[in-house]
Amino acid sequence: MFVIELTYKVDLAEIDAHMAAHVKFLKKYYASGNFLVSGRKIPRDGGIILAVGTSRKRIEAIIQEDPFHARGLADFRIIEFRASQRADDIQKRIVENPRS
Repeated sequence: MFVIELTYKVDLAEIDAHMAAHVKFLKKYYASGNFLVSGRKIPRDGGIILAVGTSRKRIEAIIQEDPFHARGLADFRIIEFRASQRADDIQKRIVENPRS
């Protein structure tokens, strides 16, 4: 598994101007099964994507397609980890505790 951390390099107005293209990119990789969870960081200085992929190189290739990367709007950090545990009710926890 991978945590992909985006850190914006430009002001939010420029980020927002390219948000529709970024969301289209996200939807593509949700549909492919690579992306599991994503969202804005708080404070809003970037975002987080939880992803699965066959290799780090595959995740790096996917990131190349993100309009935020292609336009130089954000820095990307990839953290690989081996998921060894998870909550059985993970979906319930995400929905009921969005900010706790």
